[in-house]
Amino acid sequence: MNNYETVFILTPVLSDAQVEEAVKKFEDLIKEKNCEIVAKENWGLKKLAYPIQLKKNGFYTLIEFKGEGTVVADLELAFKRDERVIRYLTTKLDKHAVEYAITRRTKVKTAKA
Repeated sequence: MNNYETVFILTPVLSDAQVEEAVKKFEDLIKEKNCEIVAKENWGLKKLAYPIQLKKNGFYTLIEFKGEGTVVADLELAFKRDERVIRYLTTKLDKHAVEYAITRRTKVKTAKA
């Protein structure tokens, strides 16, 4: 099992319920492929570095998961087919990136508390 991290940006014209529905769709796809979701972070509405499809903002979501390499192709195909997704990026994490992600998550939790 490999560790992966995917970040995707949803169009800003969606309501909160529609954003949650889209994120749940991708979570369910990951779970269907026998993957374990390690962490999920909703970064909210953020300004884009440059306009994409004439939009200046987007809803960012990060999902970390463990799974086989074949799940990435299926996930990215689902991103391409969903018109609500304006950008996405999935990366395979090495052992150093996994350690960093763990420390980053603990720092975020302590900062929120």
